[in-house]
Amino acid sequence: MRVLCIGDVVGKIGCEFLREKLPAIKRVKNIDLTICNGENSADGNGITPSSADFLFNSGVNVITLGNHSFRRREMYDVLDEAKDIIRPANFPEGTTPGIGYCTVDMGRLQIKVINLMGTMLMENNLDNPFHKIDSILKETEEKIVIIDFHAETTSEKLALAHYLDGRVSAIFGTHTHVQTSDERILNGGTGYITDVGMTGPMDSVLGVEPEIVIEKFKTQMPVRFDLKKGECKMECVIFDIDDKTGKTIFCERMRII
Repeated sequence: MRVLCIGDVVGKIGCEFLREKLPAIKRVKNIDLTICNGENSADGNGITPSSADFLFNSGVNVITLGNHSFRRREMYDVLDEAKDIIRPANFPEGTTPGIGYCTVDMGRLQIKVINLMGTMLMENNLDNPFHKIDSILKETEEKIVIIDFHAETTSEKLALAHYLDGRVSAIFGTHTHVQTSDERILNGGTGYITDVGMTGPMDSVLGVEPEIVIEKFKTQMPVRFDLKKGECKMECVIFDIDDKTGKTIFCERMRII
């Protein structure tokens, strides 16, 4: 089973670049399942029904989210109804729309995809991700389990990876929009990368015009984040997972320009 995990797609420009590049990557790399973080796929942060549809129509199978999950109110009903758009599972249950994991039926086997969010330097009203994933895995029967861990700090991502090593197939980090070079297979067979990166404008600060972000840091005043235009990149990772054991046997980090 070859699973492609794509880093945070930023705005319309990132969505369009993904649509341009994804079909060929899936064909050349023999991809079975594509997971994409889409929490910034709408211009101005968040995800909308139209940006979600755009990603699905471009070849994405599952969309994961993060701290901007609920930025757009028009998505609330969609999150409650969709089975292939998941928000972090450790948001409070009963008060937030949507679900935190889904099962993809691949015919010969089923794959569980789980979305979690970190608590260090992030929102504080979240369930502990370590406790939450324990409760989810107790009820999980699928052999292959993939986690998008949307978190700020490398230490929290690495700690969760070692905690779950051998218990899940692969973990890919999102949120920082900066691709790390530490893709590997841990001792227990779990594939891992601290942050898969970003899909969007290359000459930018997390997709935004650099001058705008510089102004914010210099003045500490609110600014409007306008997306940078120009050349784009799509950063991603491929996990090659053994169908019988659920272990990762190969992983490959990529940056497509």
